[in-house]
Amino acid sequence: MEKLIHKSERIFVAGASGMVGSAVTRRLLKKGYGLKSNGGEILTPSSKELNLKNRDQVKEWFRINNPSVVILAAAKVGGILANSSQPVDFLLNNLKIQINVIETAYEFKVKRFLFLGSSCIYPKNSPQPIKEEHLLTGPLETTNQWYALAKITGLKLCEALRIEKNFDAITLMPTNLYGPGDNYDYKNSHVFAAFIRRFYEAKIELKNSVTCWGSGEPFREFMHVDDLANAAVFCLENWNPNAKDSPKDESGNILYFLNVGTGEEISIKGLALKIAKYIGYKGKIKWDLTKPDGTLKKLMDISKIKNLGWEAQIDLEKGIEDTCKLYHSEKNIN
Repeated sequence: MEKLIHKSERIFVAGASGMVGSAVTRRLLKKGYGLKSNGGEILTPSSKELNLKNRDQVKEWFRINNPSVVILAAAKVGGILANSSQPVDFLLNNLKIQINVIETAYEFKVKRFLFLGSSCIYPKNSPQPIKEEHLLTGPLETTNQWYALAKITGLKLCEALRIEKNFDAITLMPTNLYGPGDNYDYKNSHVFAAFIRRFYEAKIELKNSVTCWGSGEPFREFMHVDDLANAAVFCLENWNPNAKDSPKDESGNILYFLNVGTGEEISIKGLALKIAKYIGYKGKIKWDLTKPDGTLKKLMDISKIKNLGWEAQIDLEKGIEDTCKLYHSEKNIN
């Protein structure tokens, strides 16, 4: 079957310096995109070169560079603490980025557009595993509602432009991610990266115990960012929502967004134990019950993207090993 994008495309990866954007760029290069010998190019302007929150800058950049494919991986992201303490930034900055890039891509007649969202768009108490049909069927988790609302708006803007204006936009909703390029900052990191840093430092400093947020009882699904990058390129090449055999919802309606995940989950406590064991931290792990847990379960139903022919390849044990080794080498920890 003929691919929906070709090696001659000018591909703009918005947010290419971030964990997701850099992984997508690596995957594109590995598959032969961006080679000048094929007439292609991968465009990865830094935030200093292009402020995505500035509409005029975005429009001028599109006018000069004329991308044919756009992947929107840029976003303000963070864990529970960051989301709870910076609601304005998480809502407003993400809305600005999304509206500027999506609308400008439409105005400049981009051939294909991929928006990358987040599994936090789904209601707090969604049935498990979470299906695409569960979107907007209940209240959001309050600890990340601002980010979720922005992502829902981006998804719906892509859907609206496709329905009304025939703009070829698709959306993927990945589960919790980890891997190269993750953020290990104390205030803004997600749980996977936070555990790696915390247990490494506790081992070095010979701490008798490490305190982690919440009860450790919630279950989460974790996917290596390289698997998401693989899914992104796969869907750009192969997924046409308007095709007869494309995934549909339970009522037979066209789906314009798909879940991406591993289909497997682990408790936060179980993840902490695995990371601590790999790192070699032998102290006690304590749980601070005064801190929020967030949603208790959040496993994605990935049957629809699997039916397209894609599934994750990196299992959690291998992912933990590779990510810990990378952190170790980058921090030069003995």
